[in-house]
Amino acid sequence: MPPTAPVTMSATLAADESLARRRRAGLPVLPMASGEIGLPVHPVLKARLAAAAAHNAYGPVAGSPDLRAAVAGYWQRRGLVTDPGLVVAGPGSKPLLFALLLAVGGDVVVPVPSWVSYAAQARLAGARPVPVPVLPGQGGVPDPDRLREAVAAARAAGRDPRAVVVTLPDNPTGTIASPGTVRRLAEAARDLDLTVISDEIYCDLVFDAATPAVSPAVFAPERTVVTTGLTKNLAVGGWRIGVARLPDSDTGRALHARLTGIASQIWSSAAAPVQAAAAYAFGETPGIVEHVAASRRLHAAVAREVAARFVAAGAGLAPVRATCYLYPDFEPLREHLGRAHGVHTGAGLADLLLTRYGVGVLPAEAFGEEPRTLRLRAATSRLYGDTEEQRTAALNAADPLALPWIRASLDRVEEVLAGLTGTPAARPQSALHA
Repeated sequence: MPPTAPVTMSATLAADESLARRRRAGLPVLPMASGEIGLPVHPVLKARLAAAAAHNAYGPVAGSPDLRAAVAGYWQRRGLVTDPGLVVAGPGSKPLLFALLLAVGGDVVVPVPSWVSYAAQARLAGARPVPVPVLPGQGGVPDPDRLREAVAAARAAGRDPRAVVVTLPDNPTGTIASPGTVRRLAEAARDLDLTVISDEIYCDLVFDAATPAVSPAVFAPERTVVTTGLTKNLAVGGWRIGVARLPDSDTGRALHARLTGIASQIWSSAAAPVQAAAAYAFGETPGIVEHVAASRRLHAAVAREVAARFVAAGAGLAPVRATCYLYPDFEPLREHLGRAHGVHTGAGLADLLLTRYGVGVLPAEAFGEEPRTLRLRAATSRLYGDTEEQRTAALNAADPLALPWIRASLDRVEEVLAGLTGTPAARPQSALHA
């Protein structure tokens, strides 16, 4: 019998549990480890979910016709013509991604750094991740030239890479790969006969609408699967709904058959009441569109302000262009951190921030980087308030940075970084806002 794949707790969920224990113990906490979006649910979505509570039948494995039609329209408005018959819904994009890895089979190329679950899911599927670094400032997409080299080396060693996972925009870096890089990635995937699995759950959270993320499905439509959900743009992570768009090709239809077969054996169908509410959400009425736009503006304001504080403290940081994630690099401060705090690794730095200051962040090691790397991922999406009233006010505020509870979090970040680096708290420069 083959050895059982090691199963570890997701780094983000483990960090959330650690912070919850500190909070229960009465200790101060600044939660910046999880990508949970701390915003209220749109009132109409609440009503739609409640109205669908009597929908208690399983329904089609791939999702209800209404949901699949709405999802097809959602992608078509973004320039990706989509056959509703090639849309598959599942209980969250995370299970869908895992099912896709099972359906494609073989080993999986993953970017470095990349979301904590890609490599873990590959191992759980009985495959091995093939790590490939990203280009500077272009997280989420493996460097196409190094991808070619890595796949060639893996195949020469007897391995069988069949897929590459990309994230547009990126978690953990908050950056977006350029269209040119995405095009070269798509060309490499075609030359190497790789299926592209493009996780685009953050595509509605690009700060500048004039420079959206470009999907690899534009350049390699016959081999690109696109996934998304409502967890990030509409803050309904607990509803667990995700969708996948399969390619309109022989490859895509074969993959669709395998994916729905796997889904039938694992989750049968996504929750019917949630599907009903999700169909309305993906239909993008003006109220939903404005709700997403308001959340995008809030993410941009807070993430950029926190980013400016990291830079003012001496950390390196590529300008954040989307999401609520920052990926500051404390390498310029390595000598000081080692001398003053005995910190030499990202995990050591994250532990110091948690135990001494109550700040929850994740080390770069959780995203596939070397332990010595002094990068951290900090999420700003839990800084919008502790109550529904505060979060609603943050969402609707013309200047959310002026709200006292958000201002207090920003001041706390500045205070912690000053203590960590031994430098006076400095007002951030607005240049990072560009």
